[in-house]
This record gives sequence, C-alpha cells and structure tokens, in this order.
Amino acid sequence: MERLNSITTQFGINLTDKQLSQFEIYYDMLIEWNKVMNLTAITEKEDVILKHFADSLLLSKYADFNREVKIIDVGTGAGFPGIPLKIAFPDINITLMDSLNKRLNFLNEVISELNLQNVETVHARAEDGGRNEKYREQYDFAVSRAVANLAVLSEWCVPFIKPGGYFIAYKSNALPEEMREGKKAIRILGGQIENIFNTTIPETDNQRSFVFVKKISNTDMKYPRKPGSAKKPIA
Repeated sequence: MERLNSITTQFGINLTDKQLSQFEIYYDMLIEWNKVMNLTAITEKEDVILKHFADSLLLSKYADFNREVKIIDVGTGAGFPGIPLKIAFPDINITLMDSLNKRLNFLNEVISELNLQNVETVHARAEDGGRNEKYREQYDFAVSRAVANLAVLSEWCVPFIKPGGYFIAYKSNALPEEMREGKKAIRILGGQIENIFNTTIPETDNQRSFVFVKKISNTDMKYPRKPGSAKKPIA
C-alpha cells in the first residue's frame, strides 16, 4: 500500500498507517469475496491500487471532503468510490446504494471489519431511491462510477442532491457529444454543468474526467422516472 500512499500524496492525501492498513484489509476482503461472487474483474493488487483505490480518491483534487458532508455513492458496486473516500476522509457521512443485496452484504462486512462510522448501505435501484423522501435532495454530493451516459447518470443522481450541492460523474473521458446530450437532461432536472476536469492518475496513463453538475433548483417530482425509463431522452 506504500504505492497508494506515494500516489495520493501527489494530490494532497497523506494516508496514515491506520488508513493504509484499512486499505490492505479492504483489498484482502475484496479478493476473498470475489472468489464466490462477481465484485470486480480487476484483481491484481497493483491494478486494484491504481484503478480502484487511487482512482476513487483522485476526486479530492477538485472537491473538499475535509469536513462533515453528506455523500451518496449511487450504484456503488464493490464500494467504489465510496469506501476509499470514507477511509481517506473519516469525517464524511456516506450512503452506499446498490440494486444487488449481495454486494451490500459484502460492504456491510467491510464496514464492520474496518470499524467505519456514519456509513449507511441501501438496497435500492437509483430510480426508487431518488423518489424516497429519506434520500431525495438530502445530500451535498452524489458520486457515481457507474457505466452509463451522462443524461442517464444525471437522472439517477441529481434527485439525491440538495440545491447548492453537486453531482459528480466519474467518466473515462468527457466526450463532447455526450456532454451536449447531458446538458439538456441536467437542465430539466434542475442542474447545470459547472466544470469538467480532465486528469490522469499520477504515475500512470489512466485517464479520468470529473463532470461537476451543480444543483440549481429542486428536481421536478416526476423525476427520476420508473426503472428503465432513464435510457429514453428526457422530454
């Protein structure tokens, strides 16, 4: 995990011995559980450190998590980026939402083993969670590394953010056509694209774009639409 520390220090995160130990345990649990369920196709330690851990934390170059903020990780899967962010920034409150309960069983074990506080796991599709008043417009940040175009991701994530907050999409690259299509959906959902940051993970050629969507006004109650509908353009 010293490789992880050498990378994260380049964008301002100095991990303690305790935090490095937590990442080590997280990696071991990920590999062990991955033998019996599909959590990740990336299993080599170096690759997990670069493509999951460091990639998840790279967002901190552009967003301040050194404070008590409420974050929801939508479609968290094996816990990325939510768990790495929680390890590195223990003061944040984070909700991990996923549609597969077996993934959440894994995450609950990780949370318990690492003794992480103020972490909630929620078994729900984004479309259903976004209509639940317990979660709707309750968060300072919504983050997602889910593989979907920006318009779809925005319909899943923008409803969770309170006005003034941000949805931040992890994209492999911010394609102009996708950004144009996404802008219309984002505007209808009550947001606007404020910034797009293009970067690489230090010591690698791995590209990453962060699309910052600021919530300007409340999302109309007809969004998100029922499951499956987000793949159709917002009218």
